[in-house]
Amino acid sequence: MLAGNPEETGSLTVWQKLKSYIWDSDAHLKSDFERRLLKKLDVGILVIGCLGFSMRYLDSANLANAYVSGMKEDLAMNGNQYTYMGTFYTIGYALFQIPGTLAVTRVRPSVFLFVNEIGWGIFTFAQAGARTYNQMYAFRFMVGAFEASFFPSILYLMGSWYNRHELAKRIAIFHLSGSLGTSFGGYLQAAVYTTLDGVHGIAGWRWLFIVCGCMTAPCAIGLLVALPDLPSNTRAWYLSQDERKFALERAITLGKSQPGEKSLDWTLVKRMFSSWKWYGLVLGYVVYGSSCQNTSYFAIWMKSAGYSVVERNVIPSCSYLISALCIFLWGFGSDLTGSRFAFVFGPLFYGLLPTGILAFWPKNEKLILFAFMTGGVQLMTAVFFTWANELLVDDNELRALTISSMNGLQYSVSAWLPIVIFPQTMAPTFRRGFPGTFGLVIAGLIAIVGIKLLADRDKRQATQRAILQNSSGESSIRKESSIDGDITAAEGREEDSEAEKM
Repeated sequence: MLAGNPEETGSLTVWQKLKSYIWDSDAHLKSDFERRLLKKLDVGILVIGCLGFSMRYLDSANLANAYVSGMKEDLAMNGNQYTYMGTFYTIGYALFQIPGTLAVTRVRPSVFLFVNEIGWGIFTFAQAGARTYNQMYAFRFMVGAFEASFFPSILYLMGSWYNRHELAKRIAIFHLSGSLGTSFGGYLQAAVYTTLDGVHGIAGWRWLFIVCGCMTAPCAIGLLVALPDLPSNTRAWYLSQDERKFALERAITLGKSQPGEKSLDWTLVKRMFSSWKWYGLVLGYVVYGSSCQNTSYFAIWMKSAGYSVVERNVIPSCSYLISALCIFLWGFGSDLTGSRFAFVFGPLFYGLLPTGILAFWPKNEKLILFAFMTGGVQLMTAVFFTWANELLVDDNELRALTISSMNGLQYSVSAWLPIVIFPQTMAPTFRRGFPGTFGLVIAGLIAIVGIKLLADRDKRQATQRAILQNSSGESSIRKESSIDGDITAAEGREEDSEAEKM
């Protein structure tokens, strides 16, 4: 039993066991003490993280809502300016991913992420006052820079606290909160457009940025007050001293390396480049993430197809709700079955269908609508990051670096790839973009299979090393026993000899 004096696990009713399998498949094996600890962590990490991430997605995704609700005309965006705005955001987001995530291994995440969320809230406000698209370029870059470290830092934080029966579904809930934020953005823009457009002489799309900025500040305060930081340095007011001690020992028992065990210097770079895990996970995620761009152009297609402003804000929001449901199902299934590979490969394999439809662009409008609506079914990001957390559980700093590299380098590719394959002048059919994403889905499937094969190889090698160490240990014990027996026998003979002399 770990330290912290938790009570022994009591007998559970059938209903309690059922609930435990629905949430954590090992909950019926935990003590009441440990279950209460997890409930507190879920509020401090999961709930607060979801609120912040929904605002991060809302603040970053509202550009599309604003674009189709009057910003295009007000800022005279007649070329590829919308694409460039996305590019400037992505550049800022990609540049600050790795340094921001490594910072939370040395600085309290609650303080660092609070400062960042206040920063992106300020520049969300600033977009409401933009008079030219050049100003929007600068504002979008700053929003991206301040948002950069939030997602990978929370993933790193979750991986530091939760075990393999708990992690995937919680990352899934965290990730789907982004989809819900994007979905809410559509309904929010529709409400803002119909009720605030023209109020005080301010256009509806500008009111969207104002409202989003007002919503960001309370979420930032929640991070500062409730985020528990890491097991090694937590000072959360709602955790007792026993709970803090128990949580740290639990993390160590799970084999989780702690901050400071390995330094942030060139040895980290050496470990990064000498391991297939960094290469494989980053390549696999970059290819997969780049294949998920199709749904970003849903509203643009709807505008060209003659849908109203309200329809092209609300209908795409429904697709995000479908994505949210699937994200949770993949995370839940992965934790329940213990399989990461199946729930990474399977959803992406389905992605061949909607991306294939858009790649060939049939004349049937309903088929195109179906492809856009179900394109998010392939989103298995939560399980992918869970897999990465577990593959790198024994190296805290490399885990943080790899997670941020996966997300950051994927966004680095996203900074230029849409300009090449999704230029606005080719809307809405994007004859380079949709066929390109179809090819990326295929490449992603190949990369995922490669990661699985290498992970299985490492597991076999680790098992063989353990067997050899056990065999070596047993041989050493037998040898020591044999020596001890010889010594005992020799001592017995000496005693007999002395007795005969007497």
